[in-house]
Amino acid sequence: MQILLTNDDGVYAPGIASLKHFIQELGTVTLVAPDIEQSGVGHSITFNQPLRIREVHMNNEFIGYGVNGSPADCVKLAINEIMRERPDVVISGLNMGANVGIHILYSGTVAAAVEAAVMGFSSIAVSFEITEHYDDIHNAAKVAKDVIRQILNHKLPKGYLLNVNIPAITPERIKGIKITRQFTQDFKEAFQKRVDPSGRAYYWLTGTDKSKYQEEGTDLSALSDGYISITPLRYDRTDYQLQKTIAEWDWKY
Repeated sequence: MQILLTNDDGVYAPGIASLKHFIQELGTVTLVAPDIEQSGVGHSITFNQPLRIREVHMNNEFIGYGVNGSPADCVKLAINEIMRERPDVVISGLNMGANVGIHILYSGTVAAAVEAAVMGFSSIAVSFEITEHYDDIHNAAKVAKDVIRQILNHKLPKGYLLNVNIPAITPERIKGIKITRQFTQDFKEAFQKRVDPSGRAYYWLTGTDKSKYQEEGTDLSALSDGYISITPLRYDRTDYQLQKTIAEWDWKY
């Protein structure tokens, strides 16, 4: 089993290190991740500067490859230039923070999995709903490994991707797994206005209390209820219902 492991938190992030530690028993892991944190970059790719690959070592041990680009860049380079064998699965994570609802659109973690699916590979994005009350990455990675093992046993078809989110509770408190859909409402985020020492205004995007947004069957609701959420995603964003509607309009040109 050839596994490509990437993320958006960066090659030195504890999440990817912990996940690599556990999934090594599932196959041969090749780690290719951004040199620096790329959270929130979405599905960006690099056009205006050269991409460079470097070997990364920690404590005199080779751990993988760093790329001065986005998570999607990492997947492209890993498959086309770094790996000698094609991956059987591409795993993106373990992200430190849930990727649910509309945040899926911004997530570099999910984007890496989407890129792999576009390229025809099975892929899994894995995130951990880290909070100030619970932030045990090691245990979350162990839970992630157990979920990934089950997915691999069922042989996820090529070109398909699953978005996995683990709740911020200890493993023994997790109630189970729910197959969910994406929460699609706006979280109504806001900007906090501040003033720098020069008297100039600047703005900081503030978070929102997601617990107040409850909709049964969604990824957000499952996490809130103490379940692991697994959501199948598609990169085809065509609105087929609207396509049929506007096809019947009286178009003239």
